[in-house]
Amino acid sequence: MAAKRKVTNLTGLAVLSTLGIQPGHRYEIANRLRQWGKDTDMGVKWGSLYTVVDNLTKHGFLEVAGSERDGARPERTIYRITAAGRAELADWTRELIGQPAAEQRPFRAGLSVLSVLPPEEVADLLTERIAKLDSIIAAHRDRAAALAGALPRLFTIEDDYELAMLEAELRWSTALRAELRDGTFPDLESWRAFHRDGVMPADFAALLEGGEPEQAPRQD
Repeated sequence: MAAKRKVTNLTGLAVLSTLGIQPGHRYEIANRLRQWGKDTDMGVKWGSLYTVVDNLTKHGFLEVAGSERDGARPERTIYRITAAGRAELADWTRELIGQPAAEQRPFRAGLSVLSVLPPEEVADLLTERIAKLDSIIAAHRDRAAALAGALPRLFTIEDDYELAMLEAELRWSTALRAELRDGTFPDLESWRAFHRDGVMPADFAALLEGGEPEQAPRQD
């Protein structure tokens, strides 16, 4: 069972992982997150970074290690991770690796209301999506090739996962487009009729209202 965490924003995990390497002030934390790609991995919201650092400190996961001043700039507070913070970092990571969780994905949201568009338009939109996925995948492969041998796989494993998910989405989207174009998608004619006539087919309407689809009369 997932733990009830005192700080739930994944930016908190990113901050803990960064300060787990060495202490730093907020500006250094932000720089490391960008340099190490944690802002992409964890969807860091920069506007909440200061609040997250304050909350981690309030709950004992971080502590003030000192301060420094650089020329005329304001004094900067330096933070370091505590023993409780390291325990939270490890436990949070265990949860994320071991426990599947529902994720809000925009593509899934669009698929859930796919019927509002005619199938021909959906096929065209999938073509657009497939082209963009091809480009994104190529960029990921170029990045992987550039990093090969430069960094241990341990530090790029999230890129492997992202590439695998993108390739899976590409295969699935391509297969769906093929079904729409070759006519093998189930109930395709009812879907087309809905957009042609502006009336929901009776079998679809019955399902949406929680009933059973109408059965065609038997021919004895």
